[in-house]
Amino acid sequence: MKLAHLVRFAALAEELHFPRTAEKLGIPLASLYTTIDKLEEEVGQPLVSRTPPTRLTPAGVLLLDEAHARIADAPPQATAAPKAQGGKAKASKGKGRAPIVKGQPKPYKKRQGR
Repeated sequence: MKLAHLVRFAALAEELHFPRTAEKLGIPLASLYTTIDKLEEEVGQPLVSRTPPTRLTPAGVLLLDEAHARIADAPPQATAAPKAQGGKAKASKGKGRAPIVKGQPKPYKKRQGR
């Protein structure tokens, strides 16, 4: 199990609300659902009852105890939030038109009168 998945699961167990947890963690809601699905697949049992009200199943309570223990044992930099990656998006330099055919004027350009 990845430490990041356990951190997300622990946050969900604290909040017991998927959208608020995703907002609190700063991740997309779909990513949170995917993380919980992966954990449930690894454990082999459902961890969270998704019908309102959201609550932990008995397997979820057991995993929560282990998650807290693993998070506490992890080095401090492992639980820190990841840094934003990438830079500024650059616009394409193309004009968005078909390639020039030799001998024909550019599309949508008027010829210069003499």
